Amino acid sequence: MPLQPPGPHDSAVLDTFPNPCPERDYEIEFDCPEFTCVCPKTGQPDFATLRIRYVPDRLCVELKSLKLYLWSFRNVGAFHEKVTNDIGGDLVRLLQPRRLEIVGDFRVRGGITTKVTVRFGG
Repeated sequence: MPLQPPGPHDSAVLDTFPNPCPERDYEIEFDCPEFTCVCPKTGQPDFATLRIRYVPDRLCVELKSLKLYLWSFRNVGAFHEKVTNDIGGDLVRLLQPRRLEIVGDFRVRGGITTKVTVRFGG
């Protein structure tokens, strides 16, 4: 059966698993170089690399669910600042990490690149 894409900005697809070392501070980092969303003004696609870095507390995010979640933004029309903050907020609500940082590094559009950094916690 083919994989069905999630609906637009669907945080319900995110899944977790127990942190195997909750007594220790350690960092998990993901590079997501194929992130896409849509410009809300022009409808043209926006491409970015997302860098997600967090120190888990009790939960870690499961990677396939993260991939599906990020895929749910493909047809979402939103500014770079909103998309980056939405993703960070959803992950913080889901994981309640000790710290989380997400960087949206958006490709050049009209001669301008955009980098949005959102931090939660210490």
